[in-house]
Amino acid sequence: ALISRVGKPVCFKITKIDETGSEPLAILSRKAAQEEADKEYVSKLTPGDIIGARVTHLEQFGCFVDIGCGIASMIPIDAISVSRIVHPANRFSVGDDIFAVVKGRDQGHICLTHKELLGTWQQNAERFAVGETVPGIVRSIEDYGIFIELAPNLAGLAELKSGIKVGDCACVYIKAIIPEKMKIKLVIVDTYPSPRRFNEFRYCLPEDGGSHLDYWRYSPLGCEKCIETFF
Repeated sequence: ALISRVGKPVCFKITKIDETGSEPLAILSRKAAQEEADKEYVSKLTPGDIIGARVTHLEQFGCFVDIGCGIASMIPIDAISVSRIVHPANRFSVGDDIFAVVKGRDQGHICLTHKELLGTWQQNAERFAVGETVPGIVRSIEDYGIFIELAPNLAGLAELKSGIKVGDCACVYIKAIIPEKMKIKLVIVDTYPSPRRFNEFRYCLPEDGGSHLDYWRYSPLGCEKCIETFF
């Protein structure tokens, strides 16, 4: 555990000053700092609270974050964004400072989610218009079409085309936007290998300036399918 922190900042409490030697020696405790952070902050978090976190580790199944004084939590891969990704590295890098929402607790550990802060379908779709040609990234290739991510919480479907790989950048023409079905029809103009991660976040925090969510609905009103989160 000590070796893993070499070269990285840590939080600690000074528990004692040893002055028996030629120079004063500070005795430090990371555990004491974490216990205080848990008592004064983490233990008071409730489902729906929006908090800051720092990415510390990425695994296939999720993203580990530090929510304060080295206290760890995790965002499962399916809670990172609505648009599907194959690995959390498609969204985050170690050291990124992000926002997340408290989903609940599991055996005393805080469980987090992220997608609820990236906007609803309508909020994301309003950034685009029929007839535009825009950039995207190939996230999934299915038998019936290719899913192109336009934003972390918005993807459209294009017809199958040969020579395309998951992760490629795509230049797409927006053919139709259908809110009642949450569908965006695309035409692929061109593709090329992605030179970067497509992870620019435009967080949609509560309009009242608060730091808490009770309910989030991704689907537009009147849509045939309802995607929502209750906290």
